[in-house]
Amino acid sequence: MLADPLTNKGTAFTAAERDALGLHGLLPPHVGTLDSQIARRRRVLDGMADDFHRYAFLRELQDSNEVLFHALVQADLPRLLPLVYTPTVGEGCERFSEIWRRPRGLFLSYPNRTRIADILADPALDRVKVIVVSDGERILGLGDQGAGGMGIPIGKLALYTACAGIHPAEVLPILLDVGTDNAARRDDPLYVGWRNPRIRGAEYDAFVEDFVAAVHARFPGVLLQWEDFAGKNAYDLLERYRGRLLSFNDDIQGTAATATGTLLAAIRRTGQPLTDQRIVLFGAGAAGSGIAEMLVRALIAAGLDEAAARQRIWAVDRDGLVLSDIPRLPPQQAALARDPTELAGWTMAPGRIGLLETVVNVRPTVLIGASGQMGAFGEPVIRAMAAGCERPVIFPLSNPISRAEAHPADLLAWTGGRALVGTGSPFGVAGVTQVNNVYIFPGVGLGALAAGATAVTDGMFMAAAETLGSLGDAGDGSLLPPITALRAVALRIAVAVAAQAVRDGVATMPADALAAERIAAQMWLPVYD
Repeated sequence: MLADPLTNKGTAFTAAERDALGLHGLLPPHVGTLDSQIARRRRVLDGMADDFHRYAFLRELQDSNEVLFHALVQADLPRLLPLVYTPTVGEGCERFSEIWRRPRGLFLSYPNRTRIADILADPALDRVKVIVVSDGERILGLGDQGAGGMGIPIGKLALYTACAGIHPAEVLPILLDVGTDNAARRDDPLYVGWRNPRIRGAEYDAFVEDFVAAVHARFPGVLLQWEDFAGKNAYDLLERYRGRLLSFNDDIQGTAATATGTLLAAIRRTGQPLTDQRIVLFGAGAAGSGIAEMLVRALIAAGLDEAAARQRIWAVDRDGLVLSDIPRLPPQQAALARDPTELAGWTMAPGRIGLLETVVNVRPTVLIGASGQMGAFGEPVIRAMAAGCERPVIFPLSNPISRAEAHPADLLAWTGGRALVGTGSPFGVAGVTQVNNVYIFPGVGLGALAAGATAVTDGMFMAAAETLGSLGDAGDGSLLPPITALRAVALRIAVAVAAQAVRDGVATMPADALAAERIAAQMWLPVYD
């Protein structure tokens, strides 16, 4: 009982429970309460020198007492969310091997590729409903972290529990350890992963296929979330498997829905319809391309045809403005490419058409960053945008803070306080919205599970985005509800997603079973039994 984090209560075991379970002597004589345990842990957190050590402390608490961990997180989400996930989880992944203590989730390594089904057969996993899986190759904006990428599935699933009420026994983090091309990780004597360059090509595809087949056989109806895979793999895996099992990619679809929902909230503030926006997207990888495609769908829903919708978006990547004459464009970028003849009247120097040139000529109303390039939204870019727009909407979304395209305080200063700003990480700047996927993915997962969905459709993500955009703001100038309301937000989104699953024909539960009170009754609360 004391060794299992799902049953351990620590000092909160009552005298009667200590009698029945033989716990006298193993615990101090004080009989505590959940509230007193929360107070004790808060004092410990207050006394720590930095957020990384707070992160490590919380990870150890989760591994020793799940109820207390989740009760502590839910008691102070604004403070604890940045410690459990972004931005602190970035350093947690970089230093994962340094703080690894005890098993949580599964490391499925390439050398064990013939044992996947046997590993998943463990009876302790019988209750699993949600899996978050990564191969650690594109962790936030930090790149390849190998086995250290396990910090991402662990953190995401903590948020599924905190926000969507998924029971901790029903979640499973998985790291597909196919090696790492990060030499610093491989050469680190503390590194806990497989010390090998990354497996790629046919061998990689076969390994993932074996994993998916084993998951499908072991966990019928499980929700699988792909997380932090590199761009091409992210798109390929999503398209290959979204029809075979209930799955989605949060970097592509969750980020897109969160950004779209926040933009819908922003244009309500400006009073300018979506169809009048001129959108420049900086960074056309998995996240950026996903945002663009959802914005296209939103523009179509607002009344434009597809060609006109695509004309409202300009994508800029590492090689500059994405143009149709650039050779070997990946499919997701080819769909965003502009015809070079459109640039005939542009003012620009010869050569590469960068972000500044694009902003000067397009005069965008919306600027979204998903590039991982710190400082890319420099003062000349922002002042050029502000010169052509009364209320510029600027979202530097890259995580962690060290990869953000701009500091929000600078954006406000350079626009004379006129900008509506949303960031991927929390900066603590008044009136700035954190455009965090936690507003979307827990509700999408909860709604899909409640509906017994057989697939997660694009329509379900659009329903989530529209719901988020319709919710009230925090009352402090930001665009979205406060972090303290995340559980209520997840429920509202779950209801909308479940209803959309019925409309899309992928729900196995009847519509009358998907009312808000029915879904809310499925949400677990961290209290001792």
